[in-house]
Amino acid sequence: MTRTVPQKETRLRPLCIAFVAAVALSSWACAAAPSPDPAGPRSTAPVYATISEMAARREAALAAWANLTREQGITAAPAPELQPITQTLKSIPAALTPPLYLPKVGAEPLMTEEETRESLRRFIAAQGVLIGADPKQLSLVLRTDLADGTKKAEYQQHPFRYPLRGGYGLLSISFAPDRRILQLNSTCIPEVEGLQRILAASTPTLNAEQAAANLPGRTFTYADASGSQHTYTVSTGDEINVRELVVYPLVREGDAAALELHLAWEIMVGSGTGARAVYLDALSNKIIAASPQPSS
Repeated sequence: MTRTVPQKETRLRPLCIAFVAAVALSSWACAAAPSPDPAGPRSTAPVYATISEMAARREAALAAWANLTREQGITAAPAPELQPITQTLKSIPAALTPPLYLPKVGAEPLMTEEETRESLRRFIAAQGVLIGADPKQLSLVLRTDLADGTKKAEYQQHPFRYPLRGGYGLLSISFAPDRRILQLNSTCIPEVEGLQRILAASTPTLNAEQAAANLPGRTFTYADASGSQHTYTVSTGDEINVRELVVYPLVREGDAAALELHLAWEIMVGSGTGARAVYLDALSNKIIAASPQPSS
């Protein structure tokens, strides 16, 4: 028996099908559309490896100083001057009584050069907190004997894939022939493990050729050896030599308690005695520093 569909039902069926399709399409669109970010639009600003000032880092440095002076028989030693943010040793107090000494190596009263270097190595290994660097990160770059009898050893820290600039990563120890430590200054970067990961993930937005092409017409300011400020505008006729990528620490703008590590192109503008080193941020394409010569 053939069933006759009422006219009213015939008219409703297309409407039902259209409604179901519209609901399905709406559901698919809602599922495909990304959820709004509750934090708002994401910033495209570069992310820099940053070391911030911490009370715990200062306390650890002062505790290490107290241990060092106590081990060497110095009672009630005044606190040393520490670097801002990194809290590494900036200078030791004058006229410590008794003075600090490097470890004794060898049987003779005066150490040979080889023994002196071993003595320095042992001291650096023992005072990692005050120096802010693992001995494996440090390379001896200069050992000199001055005319007044003072001896000096200078080290450079290599904690990252790229060299440090801006006066950071340097350790200087001045001492007398009898092992008395006269002065010590460290601008090493401590706690580098986390910083290494962030720097390793930083990808330059411009290569060496693009960095060179970006300089003509741009102006930068630098200080000479006497501290006088100079302004220079790069011309198309200037010799431009892109040397290498470096890590250039800068105090964060608006936050004196944080040090940002910028990946930058080190570029020499000009030649001979008139050459100037320019540091172009490899992520933001901004000139972040300049000097009459590389600031290693």
